[in-house]
Amino acid sequence: MNTALRAGWARGLIELRQSFTNGGELVSHFLWPGLTLAAMFFLRNTEFGSSGLLLGTLLLPSILGMNAALGLVSMSQLLTADREDGTLLRAKATPHGMPGYLIGKVVSVSGGLLADLAIFLIPGLLLVGGLDIGAGSWLSLAWVLALGMVATLPIGAILGSAFTSARSQGVLQLPVLGVIAISGIFYPITALPEWLQWIAQVFPIYWLGLGMRSALLPDAAVGVEIGESWRHLETVGVLGAWAVLGLLVAPVVLRRMARGESGSTVAERRDKALQRIG
Repeated sequence: MNTALRAGWARGLIELRQSFTNGGELVSHFLWPGLTLAAMFFLRNTEFGSSGLLLGTLLLPSILGMNAALGLVSMSQLLTADREDGTLLRAKATPHGMPGYLIGKVVSVSGGLLADLAIFLIPGLLLVGGLDIGAGSWLSLAWVLALGMVATLPIGAILGSAFTSARSQGVLQLPVLGVIAISGIFYPITALPEWLQWIAQVFPIYWLGLGMRSALLPDAAVGVEIGESWRHLETVGVLGAWAVLGLLVAPVVLRRMARGESGSTVAERRDKALQRIG
């Protein structure tokens, strides 16, 4: 197991370094934070109703939580792409290959996610006023982010194992966007119908946004939240439940998926891809 940890750690660091030296991936690291910062710039002086709170102030921590949750999409896409091009099969064929591969993916995805959050957060703090940041804020950010990644990355691995082609990942995008739309990311969730609020609270995106808001916003901002409370215990409970579910199910699903990988299945998927291109 120590061998798998070392190999996975080394693999993850190599992939992370490559993502910041490859032109296309480097653009992706800066494009989404840049677009969201631009949106926040235009909303920074817009008030939310009669609360006296600025929409840009509410938006910054919410987007931070949303971006953290979207690590599951990155994990799913990368695993599916590696399955399609045979990378997963090659990992399966080497000693400790699969554990090392998965550890490497966790390292690279979580490292890239932390970098993206920093790219967004640092200029965002300069752009948006009205935040309440102290020593406790960074501690809250740390535990919410850590628990959120444990809750979402295994789910991303499960979803990635369900798709055999990178093209089919588009099926995942619409449901994720729908959940984001009702999770209080771009507008306080209390402005939505109550039945939509209940649906949003099932998924980790809402709780990651709430946790980030509790860390960075002043106490007065809690008035626009459900029950006028930051609900830290509920945040731990829901994210913890997703984490347990993912950690229990992901190894089983991934082992079953790995057993089904062979040279013939990879070749068959490659032939189908070539036929679509042709």
